[in-house]
Amino acid sequence: MTKGGMESVEVFTSEGKGRGLKAQKEFLPGDVIFAEPAYAAVVFDSLTHVICHTCFKRQERLHRCGQCKFAYYCDRTCQRAAWLNHKNECSAIKRHGKAPTENIRLAARILWKIEREGSGLAEGCLVSIDDLQNHVDSFGEEEKKELRTDVESFLEFWPPQSQQFGMQFISHIFGVISCNGFTLSDQRGLQAVGVGIFPNLCQANHDCWPNCTVIFNNGNHEAVRSMFHTQMRIELRALSKISPGDELTVSYVDFLNVSEERRKQLKKQYYFDCACEHCKKQIKDDLMLAVKEGESKPSAETVKEVIQFSKDTLEKINKARMEGLYHEVVKLCRECLKKQEPVLGDTNIYLLRILSIASEVLSYLQMFEEAADYAKRMVDGYMKIYHPNNAQLGMAVMRAGVTHWHAGLIEAGHGLICKAYAILLITHGPSHPITKDLEVMRVQTEMELRMFQQNEFMYYKMREAALKNQKIQVMPEPSNETSPSLFHKKE
Repeated sequence: MTKGGMESVEVFTSEGKGRGLKAQKEFLPGDVIFAEPAYAAVVFDSLTHVICHTCFKRQERLHRCGQCKFAYYCDRTCQRAAWLNHKNECSAIKRHGKAPTENIRLAARILWKIEREGSGLAEGCLVSIDDLQNHVDSFGEEEKKELRTDVESFLEFWPPQSQQFGMQFISHIFGVISCNGFTLSDQRGLQAVGVGIFPNLCQANHDCWPNCTVIFNNGNHEAVRSMFHTQMRIELRALSKISPGDELTVSYVDFLNVSEERRKQLKKQYYFDCACEHCKKQIKDDLMLAVKEGESKPSAETVKEVIQFSKDTLEKINKARMEGLYHEVVKLCRECLKKQEPVLGDTNIYLLRILSIASEVLSYLQMFEEAADYAKRMVDGYMKIYHPNNAQLGMAVMRAGVTHWHAGLIEAGHGLICKAYAILLITHGPSHPITKDLEVMRVQTEMELRMFQQNEFMYYKMREAALKNQKIQVMPEPSNETSPSLFHKKE
């Protein structure tokens, strides 16, 4: 079953997992298997005035819709592109007096699209909205209560002149959003900024060690002629060689967790028991829970104490980060590392989590040498755990490379930036803004490295002069979220 640009994949019934996607031809790492525009998408409530409602890019100055005063756009191009989807929403917001929450707005956009086009197969879709999983029957009491509240709010917002839908169908749409909503990120890929529904992507089953990754591409509206504009879309990209007939899988959760924890998260959020190879055989769990080897191997009791101390510290760190108390975060990280280092192995996830936070916050505070030391250890641990072509790994290696560069450790910095570039070429592709940024850094560090190799003394002299004249580029303020997860799920 193929349709509009989807010739290279087919929907099939996967044993024990329901529907899935499989490849119709061979793919190599970095190949785009398919690109899919959103069926419907909205910006998160907290960011509606700083993110463009069409391409989801973060911009300094946005144009506001003169009618509803709610939607914001980069420019006229984005505003015109949005009108078909915004027209009904615009008058409904004016009638209602205010914009409802993101979930209600997304449900309304889906139903207006169904009103315009019917609920059958949309162009380029392998499945219809009617056929997407909603898991409403699996909802717990709390989720059912939320669903009832959402349906009531929706009915207050939905205009009387629009097509009226039955309660069961409206509940189905909210169920679909709850378990199939995909997280949209800004152009740098570092912050989750919205949620969208992509019916074809929803068919890809989960595997903790997948053969594909999903990247959100904000599209390009900068070309002078609109025929060169590209649409906002997701891209399903191959991470390893895929043969015709292979199932295409993506990971719904970050791999950096022991199998039992990943399974719990998947059961809670997506209502299935993960039976992938890595979970069944608990592959890499031993690395993630590694303890120091050698003469004085710590006792089970000591290990338990240190892990509990790490968990308690991570809670304190989160609280301090929320309040912007970054020096307090550094103090907590140093104390925790002192306790962890004699006990936990270098791939232990509790050690890696503290190293990651410490390197990020110290970079922000411009304490680059200490940050670089922690970043190097974090990356060494990640390399042993993650799939070599993992987007999270690529981003972490990039961060470590920039930190080393800022610390004046040009050889290590350049090496890490090249390594990150090789990973992101596969996971994000050459035209993604992150990859382009990284290419600029790669060229810059290569030039500096040549200068360093020719005359070390002159290199440091010039670096010192440059730093006096220009403030070193400050790292972005540490975010309280990990990288956006694949699917958006209300916690």
